[in-house]
Amino acid sequence: MDDTNFDLQRKKLMATIEMLNIADCPNSGETLLRLQRAVEITMPSNTPIKSTLIDSAETAASFSFAGSPTILVDGVDLFPTDGRTSDLACRIYLTPSGMAGCPTQQQIEDALAAHG
Repeated sequence: MDDTNFDLQRKKLMATIEMLNIADCPNSGETLLRLQRAVEITMPSNTPIKSTLIDSAETAASFSFAGSPTILVDGVDLFPTDGRTSDLACRIYLTPSGMAGCPTQQQIEDALAAHG
């Protein structure tokens, strides 16, 4: 493995992946499942995924929260928008099939691959 590939693999290995969601978010479960599958495919084995409950406007304001669910990699929104919020609200994603409450697994895989 050349130095460039080694550095990319090391960066991915050290990545911190976190899903932010509000209580009773109807899309959190499906998003977490898609995220877990995408991480298994695109990241080194044993890459942990942290799930964080956003339960107040103060908590939301302390993260790059753009609605539930939000996926962060190293603290950066995997699907960046100008839409940070401290509201405990759902998030909408633009998918190939139209607007949806969570990104597709392929979108997550592509975003993770582009991140590293």
